[in-house]
This record gives sequence, structure tokens and C-alpha cells, in this order.
Amino acid sequence: MNPYLARIIALLGKDDPLASLAATPQRLEELLPRLEPDRSYAPGKWTAREILCHLADTELAMGFRFRQILAQDNHTVQPFDQDAWAARYGGLPMRLAFETFEALRAWNLALLRGLSEEDLERTCYHPEREEWESLRLLVRFLAGHDLNHLGQLEVIASQSARG
Repeated sequence: MNPYLARIIALLGKDDPLASLAATPQRLEELLPRLEPDRSYAPGKWTAREILCHLADTELAMGFRFRQILAQDNHTVQPFDQDAWAARYGGLPMRLAFETFEALRAWNLALLRGLSEEDLERTCYHPEREEWESLRLLVRFLAGHDLNHLGQLEVIASQSARG
């Protein structure tokens, strides 16, 4: 397994990915009032605004991937350059990013909760990682991805509280 994928999935551990995915919007809602849009969790890293926009874009991209995997046998995913997408986040409102994320997450969870075991075993090819990946693996990845960025946002929120 790709080292990045393995690291992100490891954040989820043995937790239920759908429960973790369902909990993220509430955790974000709680953090949002404590986040300064242009504060980063570390020098040279993304700001709170960029992370929230990235979460919304990732939800959009992963939802599309899930649907493509379900609709097409042997699907090859379209990679995207997250840093190129992030270059346009500067003036976007964090609240809108959150609301977009929240709506897309609800929509994606409605789809995922209705999938069969057979659906979850459907695979796609990821050309950047040069690996075949199951839909189940990608769901676990998305849950770990949330946890990774929630941790970063928690650092920003704690820094903002200290001034």
C-alpha cells in the first residue's frame, strides 16, 4: 500500500469509517468559531481557510470517485493537484466552505450507507499510486483524511485561543 494512504488510514484505526465520517461536520461546527481564517498550524502549512476549502473540494472529488467506481467497471480515477486547487482559496469564506462540505458529506453518507458488501469491494485504478483500490479502502481513507485535517484545525483553534 502507498505510504501516504497507509498513514492516513492508520489515523482511523479500528473505528467505523461511516461513524467517523458522520461525526466530522459537528466537530467542524464546534471548531469554526475559534478559527482565524489566515492562521496556520505550522509555518508554511495551510491556513484554516485553506483546510476547510480543501475538505469541501475533497468531499466533492471523492463523492465523484465513489459514483464513478459504482457506475463503471475497472474505473481509472482522475487525480487532482490539491495545491493547484488551493491556490484559489484565498478569498473564499470559511463558512461557505463548511456549508458546502456539510451538504456534500450528507449526500455522500446517504450513498455510502446504502451500499452492499459487493459494492464496497468494487475497485478503481489510481494512476499516481499505480495501485488498484477498493471503494471500502477509499471510504476508510476519507475518514482518516478528516481526522488528519481535524487535528490541524484543532491546533489552529488552540493557537487562536491563546492569541
